[in-house]
Amino acid sequence: MKKIFNSLLCGLSLSLVSLVACAEQTDKLSYDDVASKIKYTFESNLFQLPPRTQGHYGIRLYRMTGDNKYLASALYDYYVVNDRMHAILPYLDNPGYIEQSAKRLTDAMSKGTRGKARRKALENYPEFIFYADELLRYAARLDEFGVALPEQVTSTLKNYDFLPGLTDKTMIRAWAAQLANYVYWLKQLGIADYSKQYKEAFIAAYPDAEDHELSRWHFRNKLYGLTHFIFAASSYYQQYVSKDEFGWILNYFSKNEQRIMKDSTDDIMAEVGISYLLMKEKSHPMVGKAKDSLVEAFNEQAGMIPSVSGKIDLASGEHRNVLAYMLYTWPEELTEGPFFHQIHGVQRYIPAHNFEIEDEHDGEH
Repeated sequence: MKKIFNSLLCGLSLSLVSLVACAEQTDKLSYDDVASKIKYTFESNLFQLPPRTQGHYGIRLYRMTGDNKYLASALYDYYVVNDRMHAILPYLDNPGYIEQSAKRLTDAMSKGTRGKARRKALENYPEFIFYADELLRYAARLDEFGVALPEQVTSTLKNYDFLPGLTDKTMIRAWAAQLANYVYWLKQLGIADYSKQYKEAFIAAYPDAEDHELSRWHFRNKLYGLTHFIFAASSYYQQYVSKDEFGWILNYFSKNEQRIMKDSTDDIMAEVGISYLLMKEKSHPMVGKAKDSLVEAFNEQAGMIPSVSGKIDLASGEHRNVLAYMLYTWPEELTEGPFFHQIHGVQRYIPAHNFEIEDEHDGEH
């Protein structure tokens, strides 16, 4: 009788374990669940976000979907960038203004590890941040919207020597991703093509053979730099990129999968996954692992993926969450733009004090 009771008890225990396992499996959110919850969280609070953050979201969702409902947020970004460009335009030949602006931008950097590293790196290139992170950034964004830049802007960018700062080891080890942005913005605008020099300098600054010596912070900086080679070359999700040109980066990710899974942030995991998608490698195992990792990180109660420290904040969390949404909902075709002047019903909202529109983009969209 005792044996029968023990057998029944054992069977009951196994059944309970199975039920718990089944319940856990049922409770696990699907990719679509996470994507829809992120979308709901941010789109129901979209107009609470700062202009640049709201624009970041709207532009990326437009490029993923081609849906005109995201134009308002993207147009908000256009207003701000257009206004800032007009504000600095009269002072591009004023050394005092440029010096003060560079100091303001440097002083505004965070007081943490990243900010300290960047301020130190900029000591040899004090004006670099004005030309790269202000003038070049605004110029590239306006160009993405199909706006022709004043000759004064392009000539100023051509007259500044970006190459020393872009290829400096200390600079690369302080902000690898941003330098990749600058390199491809310069190429996009036809100012200069430093992509080869930057790749060589990046590899020299972060040789694979010395990865074991990298701190977690530097390993993450290297990963950010690698993803931004791809992102910047794609004009930020407007076009696919060549595996012949950037396959070396995917090879690196695959080879270092274990450390990436252990030491990267959720932002980086999303970027790694999207890097494969931008080379049409959607079936690669790393894409699935990135998706699974972000499901685990998702906070269902908050409706978003929190920061590494667990912080729940819409503005600071938009970047990782919109990337996660993109990873889960990646389309077969990417949408360029938005080119506001081509879109019926939007032209009248273009800033009144605008620069010229490029003829090549004229027409309906």
